Amino acid sequence: MALGFAEDPKGGYSPEMRAKIEEMKKELKKFTDERATVEKNIKTFDELDFVVFSNQEWTRLHESHSKDVKVNWPDGHSTTGIERHIEDLKAMFVYAPDTSIKVHPVKFGSGEWTSVIGVMTGIFTKPMPIGDGKFVQPTGKKFSINMCTVGHWKDGVMIEEYLFWDNATYMKQIGIGN
Repeated sequence: MALGFAEDPKGGYSPEMRAKIEEMKKELKKFTDERATVEKNIKTFDELDFVVFSNQEWTRLHESHSKDVKVNWPDGHSTTGIERHIEDLKAMFVYAPDTSIKVHPVKFGSGEWTSVIGVMTGIFTKPMPIGDGKFVQPTGKKFSINMCTVGHWKDGVMIEEYLFWDNATYMKQIGIGN
């Protein structure tokens, strides 16, 4: 008996045990391959937030998002397509041009899914367009809000993204909410 496995009389493992070992090796490879994919996707996501988003390098968004990505926003609306997503992201910088995400204190994933918690910061320094040619004037107030992104990945890019943050806290911090 070696490690509790049944051995044949010649000192090797039985055919059943060899088959089980091969099955376990395949399962281990599947697990390590999945882990490597999750780590690669999280590394891509770190680059997305820390560099692409924070520096508004929109021409690089395709490195992390599919051309027909579906994005689910904190206010409940959803969009489809990378160009629309870029326009929505650009709008966040109109009134707070220094918006950035520099940390992901929590990040994990499983299979085709990743999740990161980040801290989005900035200062409300420019007029905020609210439609019909109207604007909210800047308050000069800083914001620092926790946010979470859950990504569904395929072939190294997100095909769907879920964005979460507390919009009420965000508005309160920039001085326009109750």
